[in-house]
Amino acid sequence: MSDAIVTSPDFISVTIFSGVSKVANEKRFQSHLTVRELKGKLEMITGASMDSMKIDLFNDLNQPIGSLNNDDAILKNCLENGVRLHVVDKTAINFQDVSDVEKYEISREEYEKREDSVMAFKKRNKMGRFNPEVQAKLAATAEENKTKAETIKVGDRCETRTPNQPTRRGEVMYVGQTDFKDGYWVGVKFDDPVGKHDGLVQGKRYFKCGDKFGGFVQPRFCEIGDFPPEVDFSDDEI
Repeated sequence: MSDAIVTSPDFISVTIFSGVSKVANEKRFQSHLTVRELKGKLEMITGASMDSMKIDLFNDLNQPIGSLNNDDAILKNCLENGVRLHVVDKTAINFQDVSDVEKYEISREEYEKREDSVMAFKKRNKMGRFNPEVQAKLAATAEENKTKAETIKVGDRCETRTPNQPTRRGEVMYVGQTDFKDGYWVGVKFDDPVGKHDGLVQGKRYFKCGDKFGGFVQPRFCEIGDFPPEVDFSDDEI
């Protein structure tokens, strides 16, 4: 069966690139449109101004084959299927490139003093972590994790029982507070590669193990006991 693309003489298929957006767009345009009308449609697609844009044409080998300079020309007379249109507008602003944009920064202390911030709104309306009930629950969870962490030590065998996740067995490699999240955490070297890392999290190494064998769990989801590595007997029977 042929892979040839069937095209209609009433439409012309092209690929559009621009200096404003680096994303390619494949579009079909009616062949009776003028170049000026095409520019109006390209303005909506690329963000380039139809009054200042230049349209260069390239073939499938990325070789330049001309430009659309005559606004009154009909597309079926000056454009072929499969051509790449490169839209250039030196007056356009590239909103995807923010490397030179001056950024407004504010310290955490200054932000907390503002009365017109999202945080201030949540405080006034006792939403999220500013809700007394939520604060009480978070405090209770933090205390539970701290108390449980005091009963866990490095080298213990454990079984993690995180909600909505399968139980996993392994060895405790770290117990304490971390830089990546508040509160107490237990670093575990799992018996199988069911973790997320090798003990390195956000550039800080807490312990060493094989890749995908390491993970962190809240102490309240970590049970200490005689949990030997599980043996897979699936290959012992046929």
